[in-house]
Amino acid sequence: MSEHPAEEPIFTEDRLLGGRIRLKQPALGYRVAIDPVFLAAAVPAEPHQLVLDVGCGAGAAMLCLAARVPHSRLVGLEMQRDLVRLAGDNIILNGLEARASVMIGDLLHPPPRLSPGAFDHVMANPPFHRRGDAEPAAASGKSAATIEGDADLAGWVRFSLAMVRSKGTVTFIHRADRIDALLGQIAGRAGEVVVFPLWPGEGKAASRILVRARKQVSTPARLAPGLVLHGDQGRFSAGAEGVLREGRGLEL
Repeated sequence: MSEHPAEEPIFTEDRLLGGRIRLKQPALGYRVAIDPVFLAAAVPAEPHQLVLDVGCGAGAAMLCLAARVPHSRLVGLEMQRDLVRLAGDNIILNGLEARASVMIGDLLHPPPRLSPGAFDHVMANPPFHRRGDAEPAAASGKSAATIEGDADLAGWVRFSLAMVRSKGTVTFIHRADRIDALLGQIAGRAGEVVVFPLWPGEGKAASRILVRARKQVSTPARLAPGLVLHGDQGRFSAGAEGVLREGRGLEL
């Protein structure tokens, strides 16, 4: 018998949307929570439309959107090579090879085959922390997913708007306390902005916001009622369960 303890598995396989999506992801470092599921639910994609997931990671958001919208086509862009491989594995794991693909690339130096204005919708979950603002605990193996690198929030917004077609939508999920920075980057570049707060519970300040805008439209901005995530007992609310377990879309 070996005296060496068994090594921890490098990956785990988890389930999203009540088991409809299988997601292989790293056992350590950044792990998918509920943010990409809500991001995917906020994109108003229709069958046969083309959607770009910027910084797709292991592919959670794009897989959730593919499950909700039949015949939609998804492209993921990810700069970390190991996550590109993992997202590709997850596409195969869910039998979505005919509708989804992922490519390696940096949004500051995108692959030539990514054509500006080619997508009906773009979605992104940008890093939440400005470089230098994150606490040391955040600067770990998951730092590339949570702390801005060379591409700051302005770069994420510019790239997303460049990739979407005229009248198409860009959708972001971000920290509520960075709402001013996010809206400031969208202002003058897109309209019909909708801010959709995700409230942790009744009477609690929002910690996350979904922000959606349409390119080359001038409709005024709107603050939506948002969604309360948890009830009195800490369980997910019926509305949150509809998104997380049943794969419903959000009406922003």
